[in-house]
Amino acid sequence: MAKTIFITGASRGFGRIWAEAFLERGDQVVVTSRKGSGLSELVEKYGSAVLPLELDITNRAACFSALEKAKSHFGRVDVVINNAAMGVVGMVEELGEQESRDIIEANLFGTLWITQAALPILRAQGSGHILQLSSALGVYTFPSVGIYSASKFAVEGFSEALSLETKDMGIHVTIVEPNGFSTDFTASTIQSKPLPAYDQVRTALYSNPAMTESDTYGDPKATAAAILKLVDATNPPLRLFLGKKALPLAKAVYQQRLASWEEWNTVAIEAHGL
Repeated sequence: MAKTIFITGASRGFGRIWAEAFLERGDQVVVTSRKGSGLSELVEKYGSAVLPLELDITNRAACFSALEKAKSHFGRVDVVINNAAMGVVGMVEELGEQESRDIIEANLFGTLWITQAALPILRAQGSGHILQLSSALGVYTFPSVGIYSASKFAVEGFSEALSLETKDMGIHVTIVEPNGFSTDFTASTIQSKPLPAYDQVRTALYSNPAMTESDTYGDPKATAAAILKLVDATNPPLRLFLGKKALPLAKAVYQQRLASWEEWNTVAIEAHGL
């Protein structure tokens, strides 16, 4: 049976690829973008199966209005994909105030507002699936992406809690964690003003073979089949990596974390005081 999908940030990148994959198989798709640009081609190609909406996800009232329009237009909403996001590249000391606030507004609060707007609809239906586009950088991090990781770590936290809150309501939550992909995400990525003090850190980072190997960045079009499988799953996972690079690194990072926690566990127990 055809599904009704709501996707933010659908004018390009993952959002556009996934929207077209859903439409090609006969689903109905609500596509949003901040300026509404890039959506007319979808309407021209897929006609009434597409509902294009201009949406600033940092505007909470607008998010609620968009979800209500989606439900009113198609009668229901089955899948909500929180894809829209922005990036900031810069060492922690280099980050400016406005760019730091902007990324939290978009990546954390924008995701939260859409989620809150969708929940009453999904709860009334007794079914639904929310996909939160996090990142492998929401599981681990590296120099120059601290504030981006912070925004995605936050999405991971509230989404995990949400999955526990809605597990008996027929609402599934999946946190999608892509490793690097060759999308045009850099178009919405801000570069902080670099400080010479971190030049050596930058040089080491960008000369790391893991950053320069030919298969470091995956093919974004290959993710479409995975997303279709995910939304069709009867029992979807809470978390799903996209790409082959993330899991090996996540395993190594968690091994280090566990080892450190174990090493300091005596101190932790002493701190309990009872």
